[in-house]
Amino acid sequence: MLEFSKKTNLLEQSIYKYTLQDVEEPNLFRDIFNYEEVPKIAFNHRRVPINMPEDIWITDTSFRDGQQSMAPYTVKQIVDLYRLLSRLSGPYGIVRQSEFFIYTEKDREAISKCMELGLRFPQITTWIRAKKEDFQLVKDLEIKETGILVSCSDYHIFKKMNMTRRQAADYYLETIKEALNAGLVPRCHLEDITRADFYGFVVPFVNEITELSEEAGIPVKIRICDTMGYGVPYPEVAMPRSVAGLVYGLQHFSGVPSEMLEWHGHNDFYKAVANASAAWLYGASAVNCSMLGIGERTGNVPLEAMVFEYASLKGSLDGMDPTAITDIGRYFRDEMGYDIPPMTPFVGENFNVTKAGIHADGLMKDEEIYNIFNTKKLLNRAPGVSVSKTSGLAGIAYWINERYGLAESEKVKKDDPLVVTLKDWVDEMYADGRTTSLSNQEMEDKIAELTKGGLTRK
Repeated sequence: MLEFSKKTNLLEQSIYKYTLQDVEEPNLFRDIFNYEEVPKIAFNHRRVPINMPEDIWITDTSFRDGQQSMAPYTVKQIVDLYRLLSRLSGPYGIVRQSEFFIYTEKDREAISKCMELGLRFPQITTWIRAKKEDFQLVKDLEIKETGILVSCSDYHIFKKMNMTRRQAADYYLETIKEALNAGLVPRCHLEDITRADFYGFVVPFVNEITELSEEAGIPVKIRICDTMGYGVPYPEVAMPRSVAGLVYGLQHFSGVPSEMLEWHGHNDFYKAVANASAAWLYGASAVNCSMLGIGERTGNVPLEAMVFEYASLKGSLDGMDPTAITDIGRYFRDEMGYDIPPMTPFVGENFNVTKAGIHADGLMKDEEIYNIFNTKKLLNRAPGVSVSKTSGLAGIAYWINERYGLAESEKVKKDDPLVVTLKDWVDEMYADGRTTSLSNQEMEDKIAELTKGGLTRK
């Protein structure tokens, strides 16, 4: 039977309809996931086409997945960070939604305070367990969308829930019906999909969800959860680890449109950003992230990374304010006491700081030589250097010019007497056995001593 596809604008053969395989023993993919060995990446050499949606966006899980990985945030911290997310999102809502816990009084107070701000983006959603009693909490807050946990691998169904696939599917479907009856948009979190039997459980289960959605006339979102970070972005990878295959399969075999597909990944194997980008490229409109990548174990997809990935793919920030990223990083560090690893891209202390004298010499000639983009404009962070035994005259001169904001006519050069004297002082300290870089305060104190009061900071 032939059908006309609105997606490809071509005649296509009607696809095979998968049915749920209610097996007696769990399929744990032991050839791939032998617990005593590193998980293997298998290839089947099947390619699916890149098919990035016209409209892509970011969603946030900082107040859900992120918060459960740290000390609980205060209401003030949640409200302050939500404001910063809104500023980052811009007028077109590229950071489209943010999900919140709702179980404690503090959780609900934070939601109310954020809703009182009247900000259009990010839209506030919630996350609940697949339990009917949780819906009353969502309805009381007058929130229109909620995430529902629907674990889909046999690891969870058989080992954690002690159910069969059919029992688990029926249990989930009852909860989804409750959400639809309440007029809510369910967002089904397909937990551990990268270890699930895609054709034996995931596809037929999502097909049943789709039928419920059509009957109710309410859209249902599908979140593709790479819970353990097993997803792989390379083409021609075999299921269930193929990001491209998962996105394509849910579109092609379950008819889930791009705008209803969302990727949620973890960074256990350092692939979180690459996997999220692949999800966009192969057809998912949304990628779910957390600020600074804070989340379970190794963390989630860093939200700030996907802001710049968005701009790289679309050619524009589309109204986002990336300087908010710098303020978010400072807030986590200064207000919440969070120790950001110094080499962390975009927010770490050393993100655009060089320690090599030869690099500093290049920065003095033209910062573009050793800076990834105009970080002063896009992140409100000028490139910097730290002074160490390898900084040389160029590094010290650059540090002075940048630290004190000297005008072009006032900038010191490598042969300036102050620079030469400081270089001799630095060399003496390392000759005496020092191993660490000099702090900004040490440099400022020495300059104050040598100049009888210090330079004037602009």
